[in-house]
Amino acid sequence: MPFPVFLWEVFWLLLIICFSWKIFALAVLTTTFLQVLSNFANDLGDTVNGVDTADRKVATRAVQTGAITRKQMLNAIIVMSVLSFITGSLLIYEGLKNSDTQTILSFFGLGIMSIIAAITYTVGKRPYGYMGLGDISVLIFFGWVGVMGTYYLQTHLLDWSLILPATSCGLFAVGVLNINNIRDIDSDIKTGKNSIPVRLGKDKAVIYQWCLLIAGFLCGVIYVASSDSTSWAKWLFIITLPLLIKIGKGVSAGENPAEIDPFLKRMALTTLLFVVTFGIGQIF
Repeated sequence: MPFPVFLWEVFWLLLIICFSWKIFALAVLTTTFLQVLSNFANDLGDTVNGVDTADRKVATRAVQTGAITRKQMLNAIIVMSVLSFITGSLLIYEGLKNSDTQTILSFFGLGIMSIIAAITYTVGKRPYGYMGLGDISVLIFFGWVGVMGTYYLQTHLLDWSLILPATSCGLFAVGVLNINNIRDIDSDIKTGKNSIPVRLGKDKAVIYQWCLLIAGFLCGVIYVASSDSTSWAKWLFIITLPLLIKIGKGVSAGENPAEIDPFLKRMALTTLLFVVTFGIGQIF
């Protein structure tokens, strides 16, 4: 992932479903470790597979530039994998103390899959990120699993209405990844990384970006509109709409990596603002 996506789930939990601070802290640690693991694996994988070359001038990587060696990065990946496993296991233990074996094993399996997904996005003989499958992985793990799974750990309930805000988180996270891939489209074409923008082409990838922004925002609107709350605060998240529109226009107008790259961070921060304001609206 190109930016600390874990922040979105962190604030979502803090503002809406934080019943146990111990579970909250373990969830923050686990998601942080997974995010760092993903970034380290992406750095190593793209260099080993020849995607990150000396021609990359925007958003350079540590291994690519020689700041650290491949062996050092591999060791860092191993360390982060172990840390993710440890805190994830503690999170499952704390959140599912009195649950049945099947539920515990299901969450344990999701945790293992999360670690594998973080590594194999760009690492291995057949990285799924090079086949255009990164988007669906982000939607699943940073949207549905991240929000719904942690909600269950806090409440032992499965509220299917939360699939809408969970999808908002996931689609906006995909939006970050898509901007990253639009920025890198020329280098990815040369090196055979078949991301969604490579498959669609720049113009259609921009349309795809607009679809992600609109769908993510509408999921929030539908969830709030269908709630029983009459508080005006539940619509506070609407303040992010102009920012999302500005991001969409900026990505559409960007003609080179340097012009597109700033909107990567803006998309991440706008999503954070969306989650914070959305959460405040649910509290009040």
